[in-house]
Amino acid sequence: MAKMNCFIATYSDNIHQLGISCDEKNTVPPKAVIWRFVRLFRDIDDVRCQAMIDYPLVEIILIAFLAVLANASTWVEMESFGKSKQKWLQKFIRLKNGIPSHDTFRRVFSLIDTEQLQKATVTFLVENITAIKKSLPKEPDEYRLICVDGKEQRGTGRRYTCDDKIRNLQTLHIFDASNEICLYSKAISEKTNEIPVAQDALTQMQLKGCVVTFDALHTRKDTVAIIKSKKGDYVGGLKGNQAGLLEEAADYFNETELLEYYKDKGDYYETREKAHKKIEVRQFYLVRPTKRKIIKEWSGLKAFICCIKKMIDVHSGKETTEIRYYAASVDDIRLCAEAIRGHWCVENKLHWHLDYTMREDENTTMDKNAFNNLSLLNKLALSLCKLTKPLVKAPSMRVLRKQFGWDIEGHLCVLLSCFDENVIAEAMLSVKK
Repeated sequence: MAKMNCFIATYSDNIHQLGISCDEKNTVPPKAVIWRFVRLFRDIDDVRCQAMIDYPLVEIILIAFLAVLANASTWVEMESFGKSKQKWLQKFIRLKNGIPSHDTFRRVFSLIDTEQLQKATVTFLVENITAIKKSLPKEPDEYRLICVDGKEQRGTGRRYTCDDKIRNLQTLHIFDASNEICLYSKAISEKTNEIPVAQDALTQMQLKGCVVTFDALHTRKDTVAIIKSKKGDYVGGLKGNQAGLLEEAADYFNETELLEYYKDKGDYYETREKAHKKIEVRQFYLVRPTKRKIIKEWSGLKAFICCIKKMIDVHSGKETTEIRYYAASVDDIRLCAEAIRGHWCVENKLHWHLDYTMREDENTTMDKNAFNNLSLLNKLALSLCKLTKPLVKAPSMRVLRKQFGWDIEGHLCVLLSCFDENVIAEAMLSVKK
């Protein structure tokens, strides 16, 4: 039976089970760490007037990124971090004119090409996670889970000219839940504009071996056609915006006898867990559509799924039931169930961390381009912290960022050792002996 790949969980389990830790003495020296990030940011174009530049672009981005790793969330905090670590930073970069002001950080980030910065950070993560995988036991081929979802940046709804609030910045994210990397991030003017932006992004991706999940907004014929043309699969929610397809799906699950038939047939999967003082039971039923017209109109359509979620309060015993329907291009019930449940990774493992760990909702930057570029550094730092966390045994991501602030040099050494397959492989061998 097919499975959904979850690299981060496998990586963390290996680290914990073998008791691996990275001794700073055996890791890469700080200079190599810093220069790895210098090379990462060196390809970003500097559009400022070259004759009037006091602070090289790569120095500004590097200080900002290290500050973000060390728990900074605002431009003022970046300036403070730079000044407190100036002597240490001068071991690696010139800082001819000292540390930029917070206004300089904000202004320069408003000029950086977001697409260039995104390409650089995502490429860096993908290449280095590939290196880590070489040191881990090889897993059988599994599906990657790709989630499409939007996010509202709650602190951005202001304008320079007056105190009146405007619409908060909306951002579309395409999140690789298997590797916990945000592959694509783009600002949009309103919710409905997610559709063409998502379609354009999916057109440019390699989706072979991937299951793409999305809410009902993106369950459209042209969207699923793009996914199938890129050799990917999909599981999408159904609501009123696709009334015909929703009614068609609901008709298959409208009788108890039918549900029992699917269960007996084996097209059934159930999960049970306890969370937030409630017992949550999810029952997944799968049926293969028979109407040729529907199958022809919806590229690759192979199954409808009914998810019945029952929540039982452990104290009061009160039970609530929620029913949702999905359309899918795969007919493996367990894979579909994992995809439906896994779609919430974009909320739990990206959006929640951006709000709580990286404190993006508290950032009131009015320049949207500056905010988007800062958010890209937040996402890069978040992915790197997730790789570092099992090695330093931090209790939470928020604590880990503070640890970076308290000991930036030592934690950077550990961080880069994560990207060296030889270091991880040797650590595994030494523990096994």
